[in-house]
Amino acid sequence: MDAAEELRNALAEHEIPADVHDGYGLAVVSVWVDLLVWCDGRRFWWRTEWNARQRRPVYAWHSALEPVQAAQRVARRYADLRREHPARPEERSACPQ
Repeated sequence: MDAAEELRNALAEHEIPADVHDGYGLAVVSVWVDLLVWCDGRRFWWRTEWNARQRRPVYAWHSALEPVQAAQRVARRYADLRREHPARPEERSACPQ
């Protein structure tokens, strides 16, 4: 959970709000629609796309020892998803721009 909290704090430096939830030896950092970052204490991983040919998601991962660098990568994915799934008008006041 410590690594997940460090990632959440690093995401906050990018003005990206996130929540951390834990249980069963894993933590999940909930960032945005279709962006959950899982952490087992050794690495972070998150879904980046869908491989239609293989019918499965494609994941990126980063060492949990580098939460700042992982946050930079997650921030890029967040920006992509914000373009694909913009906030509804009633949510915009709660989301940093």
